[in-house]
Amino acid sequence: MSSRNDKEGPVVRKKVNKRKINGVLVLDKPVGVTSNAALQMTKRLFEAAKAGHTGSLDPLATGVLPLCFGEATKFSQYLLDADKRYLATFKLGVSTTTGDAEGEIVAKVQVPSLDLSEIDAVLDQFRGKIQQTPSMFSALKVNGQPLYKLARQGIEVERKSREVTILRYDALEYEGDLLKVDIECTKGTYVRSLAEDLGKALGCGAHVAELRRIKSGPYELAKSVTVAELEKIKEEEGLALLDALLLPVESSIEDWPAINLTELTAAYFKQGQAVQVAKAPESGWVRIFSEVESNEPVFMGVGEILEDGKVAPRRLVVS
Repeated sequence: MSSRNDKEGPVVRKKVNKRKINGVLVLDKPVGVTSNAALQMTKRLFEAAKAGHTGSLDPLATGVLPLCFGEATKFSQYLLDADKRYLATFKLGVSTTTGDAEGEIVAKVQVPSLDLSEIDAVLDQFRGKIQQTPSMFSALKVNGQPLYKLARQGIEVERKSREVTILRYDALEYEGDLLKVDIECTKGTYVRSLAEDLGKALGCGAHVAELRRIKSGPYELAKSVTVAELEKIKEEEGLALLDALLLPVESSIEDWPAINLTELTAAYFKQGQAVQVAKAPESGWVRIFSEVESNEPVFMGVGEILEDGKVAPRRLVVS
């Protein structure tokens, strides 16, 4: 016998129709939230059918997390490969299991008397191309398992060092045992490893106390929006104003050369055929636009210049 009052009827849950929207949102990820959780929150707010992020930020970290919606997901790989810039605060004299503030303290050492110029001189050895060994608490996968999951089980595996390039590594402020630094680096760089390596070089240990990403590829913090701001906009203004925050699909590759195809040439290109284009670059990848009468050129996707000078389609958007 059912304990429900039959007159109440079954519980009906409102079904939200997922929308097909395209573009890039620059999210300011909050602290204490995984990148995937931030993505899912934003995806629900937009009621979007398809979305993905472009490289994880640790829960401890905040800042620029570009989210790709719809057709923009086809170009997320180029953002994964893009350079990043961070403002980080290192706590000197304290080493942790994870290299950041979430780990357990494993050592405390007296910090030597230092000033900014002395610290900057030490930082110089980490500028340019360096070899870096990924932390056991990174998201790098070994045999399909993220390293941090193995580390939490007490398992440590051998990691190969990799070459990364530190384009900028400047000491901004130093007070007490806290050092604020400005870091610009290539993909695959682990800021926690930079903190630990600096701590070793200074002889006192260090870990990341705070981390904020201020740039990822072409996207900067000034263009970002928080989840709280998105919630307020949706509540007060609706979905149309949310959609207005989306940047064009092609914004992720805005520094690539652009080629405009005539309507006829574009038709062949859409069918997968390489086409001849006057004044095209001699090599490399390009953005492709289709010319439309009395309108702005329409983004079609990306192509690659072949040895014979023709442009071959590589990834196209659905218009």
